[in-house]
Amino acid sequence: MKFQVLDIIPHLKNPVTGEIVSTAERLNQVVQTARRAEELGFDSFAVGERHAGEFISSSPTTVLAAIAAVTDRIRLQTGVTVLSVLDPVRVAEDYATIDQLSRGRLELVIGKGNEVLQYPLFGLSLDDQWELLAEKYGLLRRLWREENVTWSGRFRPALTEATTTTPRPFAGSPRIWHGSATTLTSAALAAQWGDPLFTANAIQPRENYKILIEHYREEYERRGHDPRHQYLGSGSGAGGVFIADTTQEAKRQFGPVYEALTVGRNVPGNNSPFRDIHHAVAEGPALVGSPEQVIDKILSYHSLYGHDLQSISLPTTLPFEQQLEILERFALEVIPTVRAAAPTTLWEPADPYGGRPEFAGATSTDAAGTVTAAHANHRRNLAHAH
Repeated sequence: MKFQVLDIIPHLKNPVTGEIVSTAERLNQVVQTARRAEELGFDSFAVGERHAGEFISSSPTTVLAAIAAVTDRIRLQTGVTVLSVLDPVRVAEDYATIDQLSRGRLELVIGKGNEVLQYPLFGLSLDDQWELLAEKYGLLRRLWREENVTWSGRFRPALTEATTTTPRPFAGSPRIWHGSATTLTSAALAAQWGDPLFTANAIQPRENYKILIEHYREEYERRGHDPRHQYLGSGSGAGGVFIADTTQEAKRQFGPVYEALTVGRNVPGNNSPFRDIHHAVAEGPALVGSPEQVIDKILSYHSLYGHDLQSISLPTTLPFEQQLEILERFALEVIPTVRAAAPTTLWEPADPYGGRPEFAGATSTDAAGTVTAAHANHRRNLAHAH
């Protein structure tokens, strides 16, 4: 298994102490955490995007650029890029710039976002969210894979003149994942294109996410895509990660913070059913406990989901030094055991995107083209077999 650190950059008071850091300090913590994650051997770092609520992640491209400048090897991802409210031309330009700055380390995770207030902010209708996502993704794919693109659609002015966005990505189109949280639609869109899926695994019971994952795999197979490129990522719950010597001690230390944040989060239809720390540890996706407890929970989810990439989020209302201690304990005491128990080909030689960054020796290979060809060959082989 591979491991990602995700920060959607909430900017909240610690509900127990009332303390909160400045906006500048919080943003700099994100960059410092990414640099430390690279040092500890994490595989990727992701920055979220929100345009409403108590978040300061409205400009993830700026934050990722800062991270690219202080790291060398860790992959850079989003979580998610809210493509439904954005212009695909600008997305193509901005993220290709980050791809160049990072020498090919970028992978995008797209979605429609789960903050309904974003749509009126950008002059869009929430009723169109899924159509917006599908149309804009179709254009983004073309802009990164083709030059001299002409296009017309429903939600933005047509590209009547042949358009080539610049800069071009570092080495062909970066891989694009699809974030899925509540409905089958994002899972189906990922399967339609033969792309990997990232299940939020955030607040619902695990069985709800299993339904989305099964739908994705069924549709992926139905469309005849090569199963070798059917990768799956999974989140770690709204509670994040907290590690102590024993699970009892972890619940004692983190329980008051978790429960106060849960009570204070009142978003109808988007609230966790795991209201207290004991319920969250026993049945929820939050990774809270001893290293052994956290290992067992990740592997129990892996037995159900079969995921390749595990995402974790730190409890960002805690003192920053404590966050880094948790990150280090996770890297040293959890990751090695889970890696050994749940191997994956993601970002390994068998994965065309595994060698895309310059540090892996591939500066010109078009991984996206390789995957597309693999899907086409698989469909031809299936046709001949039948």
